[in-house]
Amino acid sequence: MAGTVFGRLSLEKGDSTNSLEGLDNKLGTEATDGFEHADWDVSTAMHQALDTLSDSTSSTTANDLDLIFLKGIMESPVAHEQFEEPKLEAVRENNVELVQDILKELSPIAHSSQAADELVRILKEPHFQSLLETHDSVASKNYETPPPSPCSFMDAALNNQPVPPDAVRMVGIRKVSGEHLGVTFRVENGELVIARILHGGMIDQQGLLHVGDIIKEVNGKEVGNDPKVLQEMLKEASGSVVLKILPSYQEPHTARQAFVKCHFDYDPSHDNLIPCKEAGLSFNSGDILQIFNQEDLNWWQACHIEGGSAGLIPSQLLEEKRKAFVKRDLELATAGPLCAGMGGKKKKRMMYLTTKNAEFDRHELKIYEEVAKVPPFRRKTLVLIGAQGVGRRSLKNKLMVSDSQRYGTTIPFTSRKPKVDERDGQMYSFMTRSEMECDIKNGRFLEHGEYDGNFYGTKISSIHEVMDTGKICILDVNPQALKVLRTSEFLPYVVFIEAPDYEVLKAMNRSAIELGVVTKQMTDSELKRTVDESERIKRAYGHYFDLCIINDGHEAAFRTLRSALEKLTTEQQWVPVNWVF
Repeated sequence: MAGTVFGRLSLEKGDSTNSLEGLDNKLGTEATDGFEHADWDVSTAMHQALDTLSDSTSSTTANDLDLIFLKGIMESPVAHEQFEEPKLEAVRENNVELVQDILKELSPIAHSSQAADELVRILKEPHFQSLLETHDSVASKNYETPPPSPCSFMDAALNNQPVPPDAVRMVGIRKVSGEHLGVTFRVENGELVIARILHGGMIDQQGLLHVGDIIKEVNGKEVGNDPKVLQEMLKEASGSVVLKILPSYQEPHTARQAFVKCHFDYDPSHDNLIPCKEAGLSFNSGDILQIFNQEDLNWWQACHIEGGSAGLIPSQLLEEKRKAFVKRDLELATAGPLCAGMGGKKKKRMMYLTTKNAEFDRHELKIYEEVAKVPPFRRKTLVLIGAQGVGRRSLKNKLMVSDSQRYGTTIPFTSRKPKVDERDGQMYSFMTRSEMECDIKNGRFLEHGEYDGNFYGTKISSIHEVMDTGKICILDVNPQALKVLRTSEFLPYVVFIEAPDYEVLKAMNRSAIELGVVTKQMTDSELKRTVDESERIKRAYGHYFDLCIINDGHEAAFRTLRSALEKLTTEQQWVPVNWVF
């Protein structure tokens, strides 16, 4: 009947058609507006439609019976019922049993039917079985309440306090026995709290735990308040490990990263202060490390630039405290002449003094040095450091002869009178004593010393003169001069010429005499003093050296030095960060 009525209404002409079109437009507009706005009210729309129908009944051409019939439908209580969302109910609660019955039915035909065999495999999948078990549990409303965790070690008053339902989290991880998670713990208010998460470790990669989280249980067992016990518990656990935690909800922030050059050897297995020996990172003096986290005052997180997992290393502050009261080897000043060998028996022991030296040696503790990686470039100076008699001057002269367009050196200044055959600026630059004293007082000398009542020294301006010609200035100076030279002003490449052992040095001296390279044979005491002095220089100033060469053969040492200098123009270099920024 309703279909007939609507069919007849659609065929009406004239005003009745216009009226129905107006009704249709009205209803359509209301419906559209309703779907576009969440607060659309069905009853309001129905009332508006009825108002329109009431207006239509006054038309002289509309079919009154049809309009009355339509109005009756709209006024029917059924049209105003609020239909509730259908409630979903489980068809059955024993789907696991049903699947088992199906598998029994399929077993006889699985070998002969490809479809049956595929269905059997699907129904036996562990994930599908778990899904059915979960469905049956929800359908039967069989929700098991987990047993209360034993927390007898905690205060009863704390246990009775209400805990927000979202405060406790369960975190699951998978690991093999013996694998370190990359996390350390501390005791805070009687509970075990995550102290740090090592960069690149398993926990860091998962991102499920955070610094400050409280560990309550591991696989349902209470953890107590001993970090070592918890570490062992986690280390020995294998397979699935479930942690019950109270999240800290701390805002994470990006830690500053840096690269450092290490100036000491470190083995965490011999460190009694490290919170977890397995989390420590071993390194040797000269290694470059990337520092990921320096938030902890005593322990930084770092890894080798070659790769590998991150680990804990002692911070600058901690290592300074440990080394602060260790006696430094500063016997260089009194152990022997650093600049001896200028003449005969009239020589007197003296030591070169370096600008800005003061008491710096006594307080300097080199632990880490921040460095930056830069593209290949040519250094401005080449500084050769070594004990007296180790062969520095021979290497220096050989380099300048091999490439005089590339290498140059300074001319020393002296206050002595020039000899008859000497010219100013050839072997020495001559000054009066008062002039030298004035320049020394004003800090114009890199280093200076006194011999037989005359001053000798290297002027800083003479280094700049060589560099201004575009040559690498080779300097054979006292190691204390490195404090002035090792800056962006001079960009030095520091090479330590190390003495070989006593017997090799003695044989080299004898061979040099036979070849006529040197005329003086070193005594046993002089040979021993050279070896001892070389060791002291290396211990005291080793953190400044870019390269160490054991001079157990002049030709081999020269080739090694020249090869290293060539690499500087082709390979990237690690330099002190203050040279760049």
